[in-house]
Amino acid sequence: MRNRRKPVYFLALFLAACSLLAWAAAPSASENPADSWPCYGHDAGGMRYSPLTQINRENVSQLKVAWTFHTGDISEGGGRRKRSGLETTPLLVDGTLYLTTAFNRIVALDPEIGKPRWAYDPKIDLDGDYGDGLINRGAATWLDSSRTAKEPCHRRIFESTQDARLVAVDAATGAPCADFGKDGQVSLRDVPGYDPGWYHMTSPPAIIDDLAVVGSAIDDNHRVDMARGVVRAYDARTGALRWSWDPLPANPTARAVEGQGRSSRSGAGNAWSIMAVDTARDLLFVPTGSASPDYYGGLRPGDDKWSNSVVALRGKTGQLVWGFQLVHHDLWDFDSASPPLLATLRLDGKDVPVVIQGNKSGLLYVLNRDTGKPVFSVEERPVPQSDVPGEVTSPTQPFPLRPPPLAPQTLSLEQAWGPTPEDRDWCRNYISHLRNEGIFTPPSLQGTLMVPGNLGGMTWSGYAFDPKRDILVTNTNNLVAIARLIPREKFNDRSSRTEDGDYGDQLGAPYGLYRRFIQSPSDFPCSPPPWGMLTAVDMTEGKIRWQVPLGSMQDFGGTHPQQIPPGSISLGGPMVTAGGLVFIAGTTDCFLRGFDTETGKELWKVPLPACGNATPMTYRLSTTSKQYVVIAAGGHPKITEEKLGDSLVAFTLP
Repeated sequence: MRNRRKPVYFLALFLAACSLLAWAAAPSASENPADSWPCYGHDAGGMRYSPLTQINRENVSQLKVAWTFHTGDISEGGGRRKRSGLETTPLLVDGTLYLTTAFNRIVALDPEIGKPRWAYDPKIDLDGDYGDGLINRGAATWLDSSRTAKEPCHRRIFESTQDARLVAVDAATGAPCADFGKDGQVSLRDVPGYDPGWYHMTSPPAIIDDLAVVGSAIDDNHRVDMARGVVRAYDARTGALRWSWDPLPANPTARAVEGQGRSSRSGAGNAWSIMAVDTARDLLFVPTGSASPDYYGGLRPGDDKWSNSVVALRGKTGQLVWGFQLVHHDLWDFDSASPPLLATLRLDGKDVPVVIQGNKSGLLYVLNRDTGKPVFSVEERPVPQSDVPGEVTSPTQPFPLRPPPLAPQTLSLEQAWGPTPEDRDWCRNYISHLRNEGIFTPPSLQGTLMVPGNLGGMTWSGYAFDPKRDILVTNTNNLVAIARLIPREKFNDRSSRTEDGDYGDQLGAPYGLYRRFIQSPSDFPCSPPPWGMLTAVDMTEGKIRWQVPLGSMQDFGGTHPQQIPPGSISLGGPMVTAGGLVFIAGTTDCFLRGFDTETGKELWKVPLPACGNATPMTYRLSTTSKQYVVIAAGGHPKITEEKLGDSLVAFTLP
């Protein structure tokens, strides 16, 4: 097998875990919320839209670096310590920029010069066995209206740490809020099946009224009975648990088959991506992942609700209002990885409140925010069935009629690609030995072609929505993978593991797992390029407005003599502005780019000190000050070909 370098496609298979915060408190009177960035997605509904226009299509090419802040938190790995990445999207509230670092420190910066005002270190165990590496995607903020501006913790900054704690600090000083839990923190480890490192947090909590709501990241291919993906809400003042919601309630079918409830046979179903909040409706929108283990469901019969879903919970109580499942009985790791996005669409002469939800399958669903019913029709279609003993596949899967799939759903032998004839022949031969019936072909003992693979489609990168133009913009990946189930006795014989790739134990199941992204001897994907796209969808019509390759892999992992077509895998999402711009990084060529929202034309790009595997944000402190665009550039812990970094970079006009 090839050992000259470890391909990103294999490494990315470990990816899981994400983020959100929603900001329900009113902004302070001293700031214009339109100019700030108080939530991960700018607004509590996650549109990632800024109404600022100082930077626009006419002048974006003039952007220059205003300042760079180095966190100092980098790990190249070694020993027990994992590699780091900088995936934070900062907040801008009350004239201060707040970010989280790879080591989970919270840092407050002067937003005009990038100098630190304070830093808080929760002192996580840096040698923990965190499946996602050392990362954190951001913080959340809450304003305590019962306190004056001069009192401690009038505004709080919340962070969910990788070692499973919820911390609250004073936004003005960084001091822990003494009245929150014990010394400013609450343990999140009291869940059934908790295992250090295997259960962790990478995402900001969601804030709804006076509650901080947390999900979790769970490495769900280790064993059948992984920790439960319980969503929990804590009092933002005291840290007291106010409610919890389990996405996998006891399954009557499982109980009848096995004589016991599902709670002892499956776990996960966790909310590792970003939540969204509608304060007027008192609704929390939660995207959930797959039940454990991802690739074998014989011990969890049925649809596995409410895994692989988007659900609406009552904010005050955690009661389920409605749920919509995007994948029944998931066997492909097709999590609802992208954050829910709340928007209002003008359809048939009426304003319709919607929640938009995508997932790794590359399908985008548009649902009524009040009822969960599809706004654009969804039909259940027959899908291939499993031939693995003990597995019972869902007979159908839900396909939206609009928009069309945003990523390829099939790959024929004729479509298999390689940069040379030898590479192409290798790919075609390899794929010819796999079960290959398109999307939702279940894992098999012979090996199944996964189209798309578990990196999407759409991932935690998510999407942005321009409400003035009714355009949604998202980045997608186009990579195929193999998934093979291995009978337990053979799997336990480690001498039989002769192929490079990821071997998942799936302890408690009759099968272990082998999976990897499929690449040719030149280490490029066997799926045809482009491997990464930026797509704009007209949300009033449910049609693709434009679609362009995003980035390049020409120099990925070294210089290649042959010309490589454009398009790169990407991890890090888009932002849109009223200036008619889309800003996005995330690609393996390590550029931050600006595109025309209406046409998809690339207007500007600049190299970053490391790849920007994060979502950018923008702000302006006053009507007389400059607008800034900020991106974290730290590389990705799982992409060993990428240089790591610790930079937060701000751009502005001269």
